[in-house]
Amino acid sequence: MADEKYSVAPEKASIEQKSDVDKSDGETNPWVAKFGAQDEATQKAYEKKLLRKIDLHLLPFLILMYLLNFLDRANLAQARQGSLEKDLGMSNTDFNLATSIFFVGYLLMQLPSNLLITKVRPSLYLTAAMALWGGVSACNAATKNFTHLVVVRFFLGFVEAPFFPGAVFLMSSWYTRAELTRRMSYFYSGNALANMFGGIIGAAVLGNMDGAQGIAGWRWLFIIEGVVTIGVAMVAVFVLPDYPSTTRWLDEEERAYATWRLLRDINEPDAAQSVWKGLKLALADYRLYLFVLLQHLSLLSQTFQYFFPSIVQTLGYGRIETLWLTVPVWFGTFLVSVCVTWTSAKTEDRSLHILGLMIVAAVGNAIATGSTVLGARFFAMFMMPMGAVPAYQILLAWIANSFPRPLVKRSASLAIANMVGNTASIYGSYMYPSSAAPQYVPGGSANAVICLLVGLLAILLRYLHKWENKKLAKAEVEDAANAEAGVTTDSTVDRRATGFRYIY
Repeated sequence: MADEKYSVAPEKASIEQKSDVDKSDGETNPWVAKFGAQDEATQKAYEKKLLRKIDLHLLPFLILMYLLNFLDRANLAQARQGSLEKDLGMSNTDFNLATSIFFVGYLLMQLPSNLLITKVRPSLYLTAAMALWGGVSACNAATKNFTHLVVVRFFLGFVEAPFFPGAVFLMSSWYTRAELTRRMSYFYSGNALANMFGGIIGAAVLGNMDGAQGIAGWRWLFIIEGVVTIGVAMVAVFVLPDYPSTTRWLDEEERAYATWRLLRDINEPDAAQSVWKGLKLALADYRLYLFVLLQHLSLLSQTFQYFFPSIVQTLGYGRIETLWLTVPVWFGTFLVSVCVTWTSAKTEDRSLHILGLMIVAAVGNAIATGSTVLGARFFAMFMMPMGAVPAYQILLAWIANSFPRPLVKRSASLAIANMVGNTASIYGSYMYPSSAAPQYVPGGSANAVICLLVGLLAILLRYLHKWENKKLAKAEVEDAANAEAGVTTDSTVDRRATGFRYIY
């Protein structure tokens, strides 16, 4: 995903940001001298105050935007509990196709979008995308047949694509590696909150507005949620920041410190390079392919959430009651997400947390598929998202922490991982056909195995990062010995800044 954590604005800002802490003529910047001379207690107090300011300006709207991003993507599952399929003449696997076609448009826009974000202001780019997807989502209400729905869903994926990788990339421009993990958990909590509020809004609208003004309840659902999204976008454009060196609500010292602390964390400045150079650097890193596979499998393990109301309905309750039953499941998932990502940040562990959570998800899938006991199946439906969703948000932060500079490489890595990872949702949407109800044996059994594979792959990456860290330590010793002996270091060998170590 995005990389370590410090990015600069587009290439122009990248040069400006670097100049905030190093002078090109070699002179010492006064801010560097001032910050470096401060004792640890002074730095921590100032950093705490600055972080609070950054958090208040950045996180609330990013979380709200992601909540609406996922809500507008997944509200088809709530609309299905109304008369959607009947009104549009849908049958067999039509719903699966309507779900999967979203990701075709989503994937086509991924890489171009994230390469473009390095050239424009993120605050404008992300909010413009938000207004567009709100409008397209509202267009679902105007569909007259299944073909119309498929077309709208395709374009919805296309305009939603810029937001998620762009938001992660933006956060990596403000937070250190340790800080990013916790902020990512807050951000991705929008997923669970979207599903929770989706159940509440769906139950309220379908239960109380069906037929109002002669409009079906599921159409009202799309209209209301689309209009709200557009309204939030119009406010967010004035609140969302860009990059530390170009943000108006930070004074000069705060901008310099925000830049300096990120350079201190990674001890390595960004270098302005071309987009294609960044893409080549990303593709040359073998770890990217393993992380892409890990993200792909992790997203595949979560495809059940696009059918979750239908899965819960197999417990035998009515359509409106089913939507209410999904609410505590997703609220519990939100609480677990916040807790485990906090412990992940505190312990600086990623892989073991992912393994443990995916075992929980695997057990949940197995019970939901294999048991016919009502209580056991409902409990298993808690375990499925409580394991898979928090594991994924830890994974996102891990990817964000794992790729070296420059800016364009981080951007390309983020886009590639998200693009290829989300192909899982295209075919994963067919894992839960209505014909497999009530046990959904094909989807549940496959997901149980996939969850275990995700955990094992996380452990593999753990040991690969340990191996890479040993190589970095060895290279530092060799560089020190070469410097003492006056021998030139081999410039063809990839090296990180002194003290940098990969997180695992």
